[in-house]
Amino acid sequence: MKLVVDANIPASEACFAEFGDVVRLPGREITARHLKDADALVVRSVTQVNQAMLADSPVRFVGTCTIGTDHIDTAYLKAREIAFASAPGCNAEAVVDYVLASLLTLAERQGWLLTQRCVGVVGVGNVGSRLQARLQALGVEVLSCDPPRAAQEGSAGFEALQTLISRCDVLCLHTPLVTEGPHRTRHLLSASEINALKPGSIVVNAGRGDCMDSAALAERLTQQADLTAVLDVWENEPEIDPQLHALATLATPHVAGYSLDGKLRGSLMIHHALAQHLGRQSPLTLADICPSPALGELTLQQAIPTEDALRLCMRAVYDPRRDHDRLAREMQHQAIGNAFDRCRADYPLRREFATLKVRLGDDATSLAPGLRAAGFNVLTEA
Repeated sequence: MKLVVDANIPASEACFAEFGDVVRLPGREITARHLKDADALVVRSVTQVNQAMLADSPVRFVGTCTIGTDHIDTAYLKAREIAFASAPGCNAEAVVDYVLASLLTLAERQGWLLTQRCVGVVGVGNVGSRLQARLQALGVEVLSCDPPRAAQEGSAGFEALQTLISRCDVLCLHTPLVTEGPHRTRHLLSASEINALKPGSIVVNAGRGDCMDSAALAERLTQQADLTAVLDVWENEPEIDPQLHALATLATPHVAGYSLDGKLRGSLMIHHALAQHLGRQSPLTLADICPSPALGELTLQQAIPTEDALRLCMRAVYDPRRDHDRLAREMQHQAIGNAFDRCRADYPLRREFATLKVRLGDDATSLAPGLRAAGFNVLTEA
């Protein structure tokens, strides 16, 4: 059995070598000629999998180690009876880490408290529901918008998008990309919605770039300069709009979910899906392929303001300014698309908040609720 696997998928040997010969290739370089004698294809979001790629191949299984599937022609796979699997939720915790770290960074820069802001979450799926839960546990007011869920479950607990736009200080997009139908999300934030945002609002897009009208956002930021934009996803990746990049307060290259833990979960989920496709059972677990974190434990002896403690612990694990600064540096020396892809391909090791144990001394135990709410593993003195 021959498997073609994106070279940026971690633990590919551990997860896929037992099934056959693994050929690792850069995701954007995988083409139909590489699949002439392949039995399985495992990708990430940068590889477009469609009829043109698969028409003349013997591939019988396609897996994507990502939450999203808009890069996969699932209708074609179904018509050809090619098995398909994705990894919903694999990196959801990492995306929530990214959003919280970004918001707390902005709060420090701009002089406000996260607990005094109202946050709107648009799209309450794997990521949005986790973000909502962590924010509410921190004592933040959260309004949620998810029309597909509201249609299925009833409107209780959900608000209209216009309500979030009018009432929220922060708007976070976590919707999948849907290009047709009643719940279409392409340009969900169009010019009219962007222009309706309150002056001083913060907009965070760590979902799908096409869900926001980039030109309209760039125009609002240019003409009025009264919004703060945190953008991890972009239209036309990797050839992102340099003007919008320059206008965003935090601009990162689609890496919100790029924790090692999230990537390994994705690899493991596709491993188990392929094993099931082949009629096998696999005992492989995340613990088998996930290393110990470099920083395992941090101790706080004295109580400090909760949001200062959160920033201290978050930055011990992950600081989104690192990704913002690196993308800006790379764009100074090479073409935008190459810079964007290089940042993703050579991404440094990053762990999730949950991998850090925070030990609290007797005089710091008041910090426990906030740190637990943010996702850290809190230990208190016996």
